[in-house]
Amino acid sequence: QVQLAESGGGLVQPGGSLRLSCAASRSISNFNSMGWYRQAPGKERELVATITRGDSINYADAVKGRFTISRDNAKNTVYLHMNSLKPEDTAVYRCSAYSLIRTYWGQGTQVTVSS
Repeated sequence: QVQLAESGGGLVQPGGSLRLSCAASRSISNFNSMGWYRQAPGKERELVATITRGDSINYADAVKGRFTISRDNAKNTVYLHMNSLKPEDTAVYRCSAYSLIRTYWGQGTQVTVSS
């Protein structure tokens, strides 16, 4: 079992930046991958970014060049640096930890991009 706790969301103006954090209750180094997903009202959940145990990274096309995922295994934390935010980035952002047995999810943090 692992608990994931996201933080760092909030209200930001278009063009602004936020850094989301996902703190895990135990080591993340054994998970096959860690990721960020988001879900906007009335829409399905979508992949934002993932980082594997070997530090291979994948981004959704919509966030390439604006978002950066990183991990700090010593702190059991995964980050999502979000720059040049757009209103369409508004969503609940959730952290995930994937293993061959199951996927764990955090509760999510709200990001609202609005002027």
